[in-house]
Amino acid sequence: MAVIDVAGFVADVKSEAIDSGFHVHDERHFVETYSLRQLWEVDLHPEEACSGPIDLHLSLDVDPRALLGFEDEVMKMDDLEAEPPNGFTFPLLFTWTLPPLPKPPDLLALAIELAGVGGVDLPVEVSAIDSFPNVTDAPERSLSIVAKISVELADVYMNNDTAVTQSLERCKEVSLYLLERADSWLAET
Repeated sequence: MAVIDVAGFVADVKSEAIDSGFHVHDERHFVETYSLRQLWEVDLHPEEACSGPIDLHLSLDVDPRALLGFEDEVMKMDDLEAEPPNGFTFPLLFTWTLPPLPKPPDLLALAIELAGVGGVDLPVEVSAIDSFPNVTDAPERSLSIVAKISVELADVYMNNDTAVTQSLERCKEVSLYLLERADSWLAET
């Protein structure tokens, strides 16, 4: 029997997301049969963005080596009241998507502003991709906005979801920040 219920943790994350003001739309669970690596994905958006254009994608990468290593250390514990071992983590990624932007923002200015919104708890990376539908067309710029936190398995084991709750609150702030500015970026030139 596993010491961590990953499916239950993902359900808790979805519940926390709903409590933070997000609408959950879809969930996917993939298992790689050879390595038993798992990927959990949840699609959601802030309540204020039901009509678009912001979407948020959460993905939890479950490395079986980290899970089994943590489980081995927990099984070695003599005292059931003892603190579980630290150092075993799963990455949790938050990825925001927007449609191609006719009037894209300055990337450096956006990165600096989002760094202030995400804070130290949720470091946000901003990048862009220019694509050309046809050779003669102007480029279409798409933003890639990603934040990554490490979920400590000891916290999952102890049912301490403070870090995830704080990250979801910051995600809401980042989402609302993007939503406020998206109309000006999407306006046709």
